[in-house]
Amino acid sequence: MPTITVKKRDLDRLFGIETNVDDLAQYLALVKGEVKGYDPGQDDLKIELNDSNRPDLWSPEGIARQIKARLTGAPKEYTFFNKKAKSKVLINVAAGMEGIRPYIGGFIVRGMSLDDEMLIQLIQVQERLSSIFGRKRQVVSIGIYNLEKLVFPLHYKDAIPDEVRFVPLGFEEAMDLNDILLRHPKGIEYGGILRGHERYPVFVDNEGNVLSFPPIINSREIGEVRVGTSELFVEATGTDIRMILLTLNILAANLDDRGAAIEPVQVKYPFDTPAGRSFSVPYDLSKDMEVKLEDFEKVFGDSLDVMEIVRALTAYGYTVSARGKRMRVGIPPYRDDIMHTVDLVEDYAISRGYSTFRPLMPSTFSVGSLSRIESFSDRLRGYMVGFGFQEVITNILSSCDEQIRKMEIADGRLIEIDNAMSLSYQAVRNSIIPSLLKVESSSSGAFYPHMVFELGEVGILDEKEMMGSRTENRLTAVTAHPQANFSGIHSYLDLLFYYTGRDYQLRPATHPSFMEGRVGQVIVDGVEIGIIGEIHPQVLENWQINMPCSLFEISVEGLL
Repeated sequence: MPTITVKKRDLDRLFGIETNVDDLAQYLALVKGEVKGYDPGQDDLKIELNDSNRPDLWSPEGIARQIKARLTGAPKEYTFFNKKAKSKVLINVAAGMEGIRPYIGGFIVRGMSLDDEMLIQLIQVQERLSSIFGRKRQVVSIGIYNLEKLVFPLHYKDAIPDEVRFVPLGFEEAMDLNDILLRHPKGIEYGGILRGHERYPVFVDNEGNVLSFPPIINSREIGEVRVGTSELFVEATGTDIRMILLTLNILAANLDDRGAAIEPVQVKYPFDTPAGRSFSVPYDLSKDMEVKLEDFEKVFGDSLDVMEIVRALTAYGYTVSARGKRMRVGIPPYRDDIMHTVDLVEDYAISRGYSTFRPLMPSTFSVGSLSRIESFSDRLRGYMVGFGFQEVITNILSSCDEQIRKMEIADGRLIEIDNAMSLSYQAVRNSIIPSLLKVESSSSGAFYPHMVFELGEVGILDEKEMMGSRTENRLTAVTAHPQANFSGIHSYLDLLFYYTGRDYQLRPATHPSFMEGRVGQVIVDGVEIGIIGEIHPQVLENWQINMPCSLFEISVEGLL
């Protein structure tokens, strides 16, 4: 969960009232936050936020915005969110960017003078949004510049790495783009984002002066913002335009709350985007939701008043109108976390205050129990242990190398992690077989035979599912010893089906991970639910396993 440190006096300035720490503890409940420490000498206030899906709250401005709405009873109106506004200030996107880092947006900030605390908070929220929300700059990265040094229109384009040179932040010598990736700390840290591209993104003004090398580093000349700077240009680049626009909306609202005047910038694309080929930023992402009184009453189990709900939601930053028992709720343009009516119900409860609800003892009591799938899984574990197998538990995350190359699979498709912490955990496994072969590869020092199993989850790409994937439970068992063969592992599969009371058939199959003629599909009621066979010698060599291995893997849902 994000933890931020602010000057209490700065937070009071944003509130418009002077508070004490006890008052703040009560107010912070509105943002699911709590005071984790306060140093009166330094005036440092540490706040932990217990909501990771609201990036608009990851700053003192966002916290103050939410609390001020509750104190005043209504949200602040931001006039710069105007879909019809046409700015004369342009960002032109060049053709070819759609295959590199396609999207950009930005806005102008005037009429403010950055002091020490404002600059610190601006840099900190920039880093939080880029690192956490922007997934370590892969999806969103942010640049802030001294507006006075820019010559409009601006141009977002691709470039040959050794043909662009500028002095990056933190250095005193001009470097080309390849040098920056090799020598600059930010290039070393984030250079992997651009891996595989022959041309890199650059952001320049109309005279060819480099603003930045997104998402790596700004220019020292233009991209260094200091205390006293009164006019700024803020931009964001990335691969998800909606996340870029939301990031810029949050930053624009924050700076407006600081007293700045926000001027929109027109962005023009040579290709189609979800927002069109030309649009103004900040971009109004607000939407309306239709909700019914009964949606709220169903959750709380009590009769509620429509107008009381309207007042509570309005005091939490929404625009709400009511007709009878129906309400139309307008979502603020700096929020994108409202997915369902229940999200509004939660915000109503927070705004109203949990202490206002009358506690009730349950009228009925029930005894908890395992779900059907978990109960059945426990039975299967008992059977496998009874057959002499040892259970292992491995990570559902794996590497593409382990799941595909080492298994001799030519065209494997996996659910990959966008912001993988390491290559070892870059994808969700679609089979447990590689996990058990990895266990076996590190077990050569143990006495044979080896008999291990795992009952766990895998992730399967499935376009029929709403999220494009589904989770499936698999039971996988491996035997490894000099005489490990198809007949041996088949006997254990046969025992398993005998004790579960299910009939099955084996159908000859071909699979690159198994020996030809010694692999089969497991069929139940005419549906394939798994595979059984002897592992191919090349696969054993890939895993550096020096013993024959035979195994089966079946779907638990298919066996149920």
